[in-house]
Order: sequence, then C-alpha cells, then structure tokens
Amino acid sequence: MRVITILGPSHSGKSELATALATLEGNNQPPGKTTDVAQIHTFAFKGEEWGVIDIAGGVENLASAGPALAASDAAVVCVPADDASGVLAAPYLRMVEEAGIPAFLFINKMDQADGRVADIVAALQTYCRHNIILRQIPIREGGRVVGAVDLISERAWQYREGQPSALVAFPDSAHVRERQARGEMLEALADYDDDLLEQLIEDRKPIAEDVYEVATRVLRHNDMIPALLGSALHRNGILRLMKSLRHEAPTVDAAVRRLDDGATAENGVIAVGCAADVVKHLGKTIVLRAMTDDVGTGTQVCGTTLGTLTPLRADGRSLAAGQIGAVVKSDHLDLGFAYDSTGQIGLPDWAQPRPSTFQRIITPLHERDDARLSTALERLAEVDPGLSLAQDDVTGHALVGVQGPLHLRRILAQLATSFGVDVSDAPVPLALRETITRPATIHHRHRKQSGGAGQFADVVLSISPSLRGSGFSFREEIKGGAIPKGYIPAVEAGVREALQAGVNGHPVVDVQVVLQDGKHHSVDSSDHAFRTAGKAAVKAALEDAGAVVLHPIMKVAIHVPAVFTGGLVPVVSGMKGQILGFVSHPEAAGWDVFETLLPVAAQDQLSASLASATRGTAWFSSDFDHYEEMRA
Repeated sequence: MRVITILGPSHSGKSELATALATLEGNNQPPGKTTDVAQIHTFAFKGEEWGVIDIAGGVENLASAGPALAASDAAVVCVPADDASGVLAAPYLRMVEEAGIPAFLFINKMDQADGRVADIVAALQTYCRHNIILRQIPIREGGRVVGAVDLISERAWQYREGQPSALVAFPDSAHVRERQARGEMLEALADYDDDLLEQLIEDRKPIAEDVYEVATRVLRHNDMIPALLGSALHRNGILRLMKSLRHEAPTVDAAVRRLDDGATAENGVIAVGCAADVVKHLGKTIVLRAMTDDVGTGTQVCGTTLGTLTPLRADGRSLAAGQIGAVVKSDHLDLGFAYDSTGQIGLPDWAQPRPSTFQRIITPLHERDDARLSTALERLAEVDPGLSLAQDDVTGHALVGVQGPLHLRRILAQLATSFGVDVSDAPVPLALRETITRPATIHHRHRKQSGGAGQFADVVLSISPSLRGSGFSFREEIKGGAIPKGYIPAVEAGVREALQAGVNGHPVVDVQVVLQDGKHHSVDSSDHAFRTAGKAAVKAALEDAGAVVLHPIMKVAIHVPAVFTGGLVPVVSGMKGQILGFVSHPEAAGWDVFETLLPVAAQDQLSASLASATRGTAWFSSDFDHYEEMRA
C-alpha cells in the first residue's frame, strides 16, 4: 500500500479530491477512519492498494499534518484555480518542502478559473524553493476550461461531467501554447538528465516514455514539484493525477529511510502514528502505518505488546509493510512519534507543531470533575501534538496551549462529548511584578513578652532599586557582633517572604536589601524573632520606596509571508509593541521573520489580528524578554 497526504488551504476542495481519488474504480465506502482533523480513505486502483489522508484546511490543523506526512510516501498540495490563492498555500508548500517529501501540486476548481494558469503557478512559485513545472495546460472554449493537454504525451483530453476525460483531437488553438509550455518543462527536466539535455541540444524530439521516466526520477528525488489541473467536484483530471501518483510516487521504502534516521542501529522503525482520536467508550485509538511486515495484535512495540489492531483495508489481523490499521488498548502509544520495539522515536523538527501560543485557563464547571479534567486533558494531549499542558502559577488551574481559537473550541467540545466534562475557559492572568523607584531605610524592633521566653529582634535595613532583570540580592554589614551570624539567614528569609507580595500584591523584583545594623537579646532573641523583624521591616520600607507595577514584555518572532510584512507595522504599533525589524527567512521562500517586543497582554490580540491581516497564514513564537513599568 502506498499512502498520500492531501493538504492545502480551506475551501480548496481537498475532501472532494480525496473522495474522487478513492471512488475512481467505484469504491463508494465512507472514509475508513475519521477524526476531527483527518479523514483516511483506503481503496484499490489498478490492482494496487492506496491510502489517502485528508488533512482539514486551516493553519491551526498543521499540527496534525506533521505525523501524516511522516507516514506518507508523497503529498498532494491542493489549491484553487486563483492566483490570489498563492499566498494561502504558502504554509503548506513550506511544510512540504521542510519535510523533503515528494509532492504534486493539484490546481483544483479549473471550471471556475478566470485567470491564466501561468499566473497561478507564478504566484505559488513565490513561496516554493523547488521549481514548479506545469505538466498540463488547459483547453479553453468561450473563456471556459473544457479540457487539458498533457505536455509529456502531447495528448488532449476533454472534461466530462462526473466521468473520466475523453481523448480528443489536438485543438489547433493550443499548439503554440503547448510548444512553449512543453519546451519549458523539458528544459527544466533536462537539468537532471544528461541524455534529455543532449536530445534538446541536438534538436531531437524526446520519446514520451523517456520523459516520463525522467519525471518519475525527478519527483522521487524531490527535485521539482509537478503541477496538474482539474476539478475534483466534477471528477475532471482525477484519473490523470491518480495515474501520475501510481507511476511516480515512491513506495514505503522511502518513508522507512526517512524515519530510520531516528531509530537505534539495533531497532528499526516498526510503525509510525499518522492520526489519532479519543472515542467515548473505546478510549484512545491510534491509526498507524506499518513500516515492516507482520505488525499486528501482540507485536512487541515500544517495549510492550500491541493491543487490538484492525487493518483498515487488508484482510487478516496483521499489517504488511506500508499498510494502515487502527489500534486500541495501546495506551503506551502517542501521536507524533515513530515506534520501534523498545520505545517511541520523536519525529523530525519539521513534523513538530508550531508553538502553542494561544493559552487559556481551563476549569471544570463542577468541582467533582477536577480530577477527571486532569485525566481527560492528558489523554487529549497524547493524541493531539498541537496541545500543550501546564499549571498556572497564579491560580493553580490547568493551563492549556493550543494553536488558535478554533483548536480551543475543538478541545472543549471533546472534553464534553468524549469525557463528559463541562468546562469554562478564561484568559491567563497576567504575571505582574513590582519594583521600587527610590531607596528607603527602616529601623524595626520586634518585641513580644507574654509569659515564658519572649521575642526580641532589632534590625536596620535599607532597600534600593537595582538594574532591571537583576533580581534580588541580600547582604549584611553588621559590625561588632550586633546581630550574631547565626540569626542573619533568618533575617534574609523574612526579607524574601515579604517580597513575595508587595504594596500592590505582586512579587517584588530587582531590589537589593542590606542589613546595616541591629540588636539582639541573649535570652529572648531567636530565628523566629529575626525572621519576623526582617519581614516587617521590608513591608514598611516598601511603603516608602515608591512601588510601581511591572508587566512582562515578550520577544515575538512572527513568521509571515513577505507580502504581508509591511501591514504588520501598524498592527504591532497599535498594540504598543516595539518593532525590532524583519529579515527574509533563510530557508523558506517568500517568508519573512518579523521581530518585535510586545506586552504579554497583547498576545491574544496579536493572534486575532494576524489571522485577519495575513489571511490566516502567519504564526508566531514568543519568549520572555524583560519586565517593564506599566503605564496608564
């Protein structure tokens, strides 16, 4: 079985394309496995077994595309026939190129095309380091696309509604454009084949079979991305795409070679998870692709035996290399990994999800569900690589990081439907801090006498601001044994306790405290007394030291298609951000990395603004940089 992943922008017709491929030979079965993000079709074509993984559109779903691509032999990037869609395809072209996986480009909805195909390809080429080569050109009548010419076989095909295209006579109107486009295609292919280059130099017409062979080799070596045309809804161009996949896409051996780089020398990759879900009353379900033969129930995977495995298409109870199956009762398997006999192997960097910068506090509506919520979130994180979990330092509640608002909505729905846990979500409280603006000195005496041993401690402390980001420092300048050395750590402990909540209730940072003088009593002094005195002294000093509130400033790196970079300046400025500049991405064609310093409170606003300003293509990562005084 060969496996293909289809990905692309929302509303590009990916699901229609996957269904059209799966039903070419009359297979009308529903997808073999469906999750919220992926649909998996398995079918036969020309006596060969195939699997197609259809990843839902939207960049928030790219976290699920990584495992699917890692398990696949090739990819199909599906885009609508509109030159404005070039930038919308940028995230998917970038991911395919980073994966190093052979890929086809399918320009869909040709029945709605108004512009030139060459302009569509040019728009896509902006965001692709690989050369995109047209393998077909459209045939037009009255401004409508009614067929296509194959540039290798030089045959013309007329589209038929809901049926395979019909071979027709080569239209006279297409000769000039066909010669030009074919020449461009052959020149591009000749860069990778000396024999073809020699034929072109000698002005000899290459044989179609030889050109197909070169095209196959070029695709499998991931040197170029061929572009095909069609309309999935009307079943136009689907057979040509499927035949190209059949003849040119590599087999499972190529996927094994990519994955074995992360395995130990003794233990090769046995399987890789390509999709997952949590099903009510069934539990975790992992859809995996076998990378070796005889993978089935009871196979030793990740140090223990595999649970119940059901092949999605193959007969029997085990999978041959390349086949796909769904496994339950294997809670030791997580999505986002390849599996060998001893453990899980992390997938390459390109398959890892983008930073989960959209964060929310999740709390159960009923206190009795608190433990169930924790368990449910852990289960969801095992099947969703884009979900990160932590605990909020301020509230102690669960802190989830997701890919965006739609991803959050899906997580909340899964908690309710699969686990029966109703929750509410809220923004993450700001991690505010305090500091002081001027020095202060305080003399504090702690005295208590109420029967038995008393309490006595006398301290003179000075507190002063220090450089931003320097933290807290404490030192003593006691002379003549006014305070015995053994009590000084207790004073420091009291000081630290006082700084946990300043005048405004926030932790105090970037201050230095000096213990200058004091007194003790030979009977009534103790660690407790000096700790209490140190705490009280600092509390009093903070009142006189001009406390101000600080808020965290993040260093944000926005990955954005270059066409939208200029539009980010007013967006970031409106959020009181400080623009640091931007540079072209060194490896992603057509992308910039835009850097800014931004208040952490603006991150949610940035997520929403990026979605509208960049048509949902940009994403960002952020790291704490420093604290800054909060101003009205």
